[in-house]
Amino acid sequence: MGNVGLLLVGAVLFLNGLAVLGVVTPRSAVPLNFFVGATQVVLPTIILAQAGGDLAVINATWPSYLFGFTYLYYALLVTFDLEPQGMGWFSAFVAVVALFHAVTTWGTDPVFAVIWLTWAIMWSLFFGLMALDRAELSRFTGWFLVLLGVPTCTVAGVALLREQWSTSSTAGLLALGALVAAVFASGALARSGIARPALPGSPIADDAVPGREPSLV
Repeated sequence: MGNVGLLLVGAVLFLNGLAVLGVVTPRSAVPLNFFVGATQVVLPTIILAQAGGDLAVINATWPSYLFGFTYLYYALLVTFDLEPQGMGWFSAFVAVVALFHAVTTWGTDPVFAVIWLTWAIMWSLFFGLMALDRAELSRFTGWFLVLLGVPTCTVAGVALLREQWSTSSTAGLLALGALVAAVFASGALARSGIARPALPGSPIADDAVPGREPSLV
């Protein structure tokens, strides 16, 4: 389930990144968030119900809830025009769990440890935007999702399913270097004039005022 789910998560993170940038309206991203969120909640529940107490299966499955709840939460937020602070604090919780996995995974799978670190950064940005009203993070967050959503999820899922995954320390360092490069690229693109449309309901059109149809994750 985990590797298959990654294929879909890459798409939803990419689309949500475009929503943050104002390239698409937040409401147009709602259906995919509902679909991916429901998939990452319903299917893990079925797997856990059949796990028979197998800790390996349980530990490989339960993290899907963190992300499934995020996408469902966001979809409900936009659909019912809810306040974003609750989701912001939930994102802080997800970021801490992701950071824990990044630290504990490095010794056995450095590449996936970097992926967990990337997700920790993403959800920390969501926390800043939604819980702390740091609207100035919007463009950096959008570009960070666009640049890293598909590589850390869809590409990783395909590699794992094809059994073409490296757990060497060299691969981990290369992945870490790619993450650092993506951080700088996101910062540069955030300051550029690329993807600055003024769609109704976008953070660009609304001057990124918190509480106005949130455009995140």
